[in-house]
Amino acid sequence: MSGVFQKIEQYGHEQIVFAQDKDSGLKAIIGIHSTVLGPALGGCRMWNYSDEGEALRDVLRLSRGMTYKAAVAGLDLGGGKAVIIGDSRTHKTPALLKAFGRFVESLGGRYITAEDVGMKVADIDTIRTQTHWAFGGSNDGGSGDPSNMTALGTFQGIKSALKYLGMGDDLNGIRVAIQGVGNVGYHLCSYLSAAGAKLLVTDIYPTQIEKVVHEFGATQVTPDEIYGLDCDIFAPCALGAILNSRTIPQLKCKIVAGAANNQLETEADGYALFKRGIVYAPDYAINGGGVINVAAELDGYNQQKVLAKVTNIGNTIADILERSRQENVPPHVAADHLAEQRIAAGRTPQQAKPAKSSCCSH
Repeated sequence: MSGVFQKIEQYGHEQIVFAQDKDSGLKAIIGIHSTVLGPALGGCRMWNYSDEGEALRDVLRLSRGMTYKAAVAGLDLGGGKAVIIGDSRTHKTPALLKAFGRFVESLGGRYITAEDVGMKVADIDTIRTQTHWAFGGSNDGGSGDPSNMTALGTFQGIKSALKYLGMGDDLNGIRVAIQGVGNVGYHLCSYLSAAGAKLLVTDIYPTQIEKVVHEFGATQVTPDEIYGLDCDIFAPCALGAILNSRTIPQLKCKIVAGAANNQLETEADGYALFKRGIVYAPDYAINGGGVINVAAELDGYNQQKVLAKVTNIGNTIADILERSRQENVPPHVAADHLAEQRIAAGRTPQQAKPAKSSCCSH
């Protein structure tokens, strides 16, 4: 167990919960990174991890990122995340989702779950039958799929990164390479295509590729080709740790700005981008639209307020990039400074106060 506690200490977590239910086959890990600013909010990801170590690493990185994401977005929330080990296309059942919901409920509101990779709005609806602390469903005032808001915030951040480089915010003719065209990537393609951008896309699922090629005239490339394309912007919208010592030397873009979480494999990779003069829009700052959308349910969902906050992500990215210039540090470091300032000004760490919630049916 010493190795597990070393990892928890390394990332600064308050609590890690391992959950299993023999009858449904549930194997899950819930990470509560911080409740300094409020309850720990973060989606549940279902993925066929190679082993428990990979799943733990993912939940540690993702939940820590959620703390920083909420802080930069100006939300009175901390960061959490859950992962369910299994293939979402074959292993997911109502019984498994309900078992997960019961474990979330047992945490008494310290962790609030929502949709992430491998999960759908209907799955959140099922989880909500067992817990008060699941948001983003379609019933009881739920705001539904947040992927459009995540994409909108990413789109605004892309425009700010272009302006930072003196290229204006006109995307007409701009070449954007998009890695991953699932829910968020699809909506980002829609925004970029409407603005006149030329799209180069890849994904591991052929049907998703076919959809964006048909609807937006995108050009398909292989997963290995996406890094070395001659383009203006590289937009990672799949899984994390894809900016690393193997891929960064291949990049020919001016900007990296996408919706994926934890894009940097290591801290050093952010410095490698900075050294190469590639502008990086920090992932947890640019992709905060989804968490803003879900968090709005806590106070009674108001779409106009949500749209205003999500649109403001463009200003947040502009602020971070300017801080990066003034402090002569990589943008991911400037973003960390901004988040840490807000966390430091927060209340003393304590058990999260119960948030407002919609009722579940047991």
